[in-house]
Amino acid sequence: MAQQNATTATAGAAAQQQNPVLIGTAPDSWGVWFPDDPQQTPWERFLDEVAEAGYSWIELGPYGYLPTDPARLADELAQRNLQVSAGTVFTAFHRGADQWQEAWEPARKVAELTAAMGGEHIAVIPAMWRDDVTGEALENEQLSTEQWNALCEGHDRLGKVLREDFGLQQQFHSHADSHVCGQPDIETFLQRTDPELVTLCLDTGHAEYGGASSVDLIRKYPERIGYLHLKQIDPVVLERVRRENMTWAAANLAGVMVEPPAGLPDLAAVTAEVEKLDRPIFGIVEQDMYPVSSFDVPLPIATRTRSYLLGCGSRTSVR
Repeated sequence: MAQQNATTATAGAAAQQQNPVLIGTAPDSWGVWFPDDPQQTPWERFLDEVAEAGYSWIELGPYGYLPTDPARLADELAQRNLQVSAGTVFTAFHRGADQWQEAWEPARKVAELTAAMGGEHIAVIPAMWRDDVTGEALENEQLSTEQWNALCEGHDRLGKVLREDFGLQQQFHSHADSHVCGQPDIETFLQRTDPELVTLCLDTGHAEYGGASSVDLIRKYPERIGYLHLKQIDPVVLERVRRENMTWAAANLAGVMVEPPAGLPDLAAVTAEVEKLDRPIFGIVEQDMYPVSSFDVPLPIATRTRSYLLGCGSRTSVR
């Protein structure tokens, strides 16, 4: 009986290792929103500090922030024992058929670099409906039927090309101040897109920002959860954001993003639900903090967040 129990325990441990929540990080957690900006952490320092904080996986961030030459980037990553989980692209398919050409050329570059680095995912972020700085409404906050059709058809098309040409999976990222932010819109989007071509980059912070429940989305659409961005929202600041109708940029300056575990949602509860999916999935830390007050700010936060997240579940890992 003792031998049988030991064998069972060994098999269970192996299963846990086979299906971990892989914790990584992204340039966003170092205050990086743009390819080049003097207020942002230099890319060499970012890579050095990611390794120092104990992470093994990163996202590319905005195209052009990290070196875009595959050989050079591969060398820089290898020096620090880092790997790429995903790239990021931006789209506005709801604006009509001409948006394909607007989106595809930059998306192609990101896809090529991501695939060359061994990444398997592309996080796709939809356009925001109001100017992130001035707050001016650029279009209606709600989509028409025709716009919904264009949005979903565009993402199905993108997912097909990414998969067939690059072997990449599209991970749609609902976003604050975009048309897909709240839970009803996220669910509509999932129901109207091809589950083989479009899965969800569930960003726990943006979901909370829009009033969506990450745990509920995982339970209702387990097969559509393909990737995670892990972050938390300060509920007190969020109340002020809603009261004053702040833009996403203004909300960040007000401190709406908070270091875990000080905010919502409960990432231990999210991790518990994700582990029930019983398949490997990336959980990439993204604590929006552009611009950082000092280049010395991100590293301690990233280190503490890694330690916290590794304690949130029984199958979390950084490798």
